[in-house]
Amino acid sequence: MEQTAQRCAELMWAGDNASRSLGMELVDVGPGRATVRMTVRDDMVNGHGIGHGGLTFTLADSAFAFACNSYNRRTVAHSAEIAFRAPTTLGDVLTAEAVERSREGRDGIYDVTVRNGDTVVAEFVGRSKEIRGSFFEGGE
Repeated sequence: MEQTAQRCAELMWAGDNASRSLGMELVDVGPGRATVRMTVRDDMVNGHGIGHGGLTFTLADSAFAFACNSYNRRTVAHSAEIAFRAPTTLGDVLTAEAVERSREGRDGIYDVTVRNGDTVVAEFVGRSKEIRGSFFEGGE
């Protein structure tokens, strides 16, 4: 299962121009879980001088994507919501940890916590739906 998750992540990461262009780093991945990190750059700060919430959402969404695609079954977001708990600022290193809450049939629910150090800055819940196809032959 660990090898399947790693291989899926490598194949997804190779085509994930959005996450890579934002400077994200895939830190860890395993069955039903993923950790992604991103530093808040000057082009990510909004008119209030704080990190743009949409980019915090994008970081959480990327972690969610790697977690729910870790079983060699192509999976997309069905819906997601986020609650912002604390502002981010230029230079903050944000870490998003996604964990699977449940997975039944083609549906999954994943919790993602975004932190700046020990401070929780956002909590995200993503609901996934498996679609047709896999990343490679074999796997789970």
